Amino acid sequence: MVTSKNVGLAVPDWPTTFGYNMFLFPISKWVGGILFEHTHRLLGSLVGFLTIILAVWLCWLGDDRRWLRNLGVIAVVGVILQGILGGLRVTMMKDQIGIFHACVAQAFLGLLVFIALATTKYWRSIADRPLDLQAFSRIKTLAITITVAIYVQLALGATMRHQHRDLSILDFPTANGAWIPDTSAVALAKINTWRDARALSDVTAFQIWLQMVHRALAFIIAIAIIAFSTRVWREMRDFAALKQLSLVWVFLVFGQITLGAWVIWSNKAADIATAHVALGAVMLSFGVSISAICCRIFGRVGALRRPDAAARRPYHNQQPA
Repeated sequence: MVTSKNVGLAVPDWPTTFGYNMFLFPISKWVGGILFEHTHRLLGSLVGFLTIILAVWLCWLGDDRRWLRNLGVIAVVGVILQGILGGLRVTMMKDQIGIFHACVAQAFLGLLVFIALATTKYWRSIADRPLDLQAFSRIKTLAITITVAIYVQLALGATMRHQHRDLSILDFPTANGAWIPDTSAVALAKINTWRDARALSDVTAFQIWLQMVHRALAFIIAIAIIAFSTRVWREMRDFAALKQLSLVWVFLVFGQITLGAWVIWSNKAADIATAHVALGAVMLSFGVSISAICCRIFGRVGALRRPDAAARRPYHNQQPA
């Protein structure tokens, strides 16, 4: 909401808030854009505090897996970096820092989703099932590729949002009345003359093609998710969690495309734009979960089928690693 409403600088100082200690800023002054920016800071602080608790819990109280404890520490480093980037965005007034701030946020979310998944009983209970490892390897690779593509898509969206300008293309599914926009000097001059008459910011060829790449990647991701879900339901019948997650992923991508179109039709209404970003984060979370489960299954099955596996006890009789 801070970016969608363009109120990132409603509070001009950091780490203080109008000279006050951030946590002592009077509630009576939480008005207008200040409400969104200041609340954003407080929630960021809460997330940081909870992340520290999580790391302490993993490292000293709750888990015997060293790699998971290390991820808890990395999460603390990540949330500190995120807070610093948010502050620098205010003090240095650099849009590029805002883009990096948004990308780190999505990576941090993905990390927390994975940590949460790895602490579940389901993660520990994944066992050997009849499985074509070669075919499943392709499914796993597809899941990881889609997840990376979603992250890139979110980064593209952040780049567009943090330009703090009007939409470069105002129609959908066409682009300036055509399927392939004309970005020649003459065409851009006509477009900007039309936009100037309506008090809209001028647009460049880069901005137009950035939005076109965002649209094209959305279409590719949608096709890939449908293909992934189809393969899972056809070839992974014994893995109910993957089937259910992949099906929800399909519904999410159609909802996300609808919201993306709605952002354009509503001329970037703040609530719609925010919902679009939020659903993108949910899609990334599903991608991280699905990819992690695929890697876990592949690793478990592959380990149990190595030549020395015959000397081991059946997996379901072993203590989880």
